Amino acid sequence: MTGITDRDRALLEAGIKLGAMYHQFTGSPVNPDTAESLAQAIEDSISLQPYVREISVSIDHEMVKTRLNDFGYCELDGRMLTVTAIVEFGTAVVYAGMKYDEDADYPMMFVQRIEVR
Repeated sequence: MTGITDRDRALLEAGIKLGAMYHQFTGSPVNPDTAESLAQAIEDSISLQPYVREISVSIDHEMVKTRLNDFGYCELDGRMLTVTAIVEFGTAVVYAGMKYDEDADYPMMFVQRIEVR
């Protein structure tokens, strides 16, 4: 891979991790009693992927409560997630995440910072 740097690969890997997390887990059944265990399961799952140094997931309990159906649960929505991830490839470390953006009405993924040693 000529011209591809560790920084490039770390950025790609961070995007893959966040995209996989979003599409794998949105739609999962959740209620206020299971939100913490679901967040932990997401962290445990994504942390197994290559180059993930750390991941933190939180689910907005208030949003879950407002969306409960008659059966006492709702589906996990990207708007409910706040995620931070640290991905390391070679000499590069990417700090990335996802958070609901009210103006865009969309869970936006972002790069917070990049370190290259």
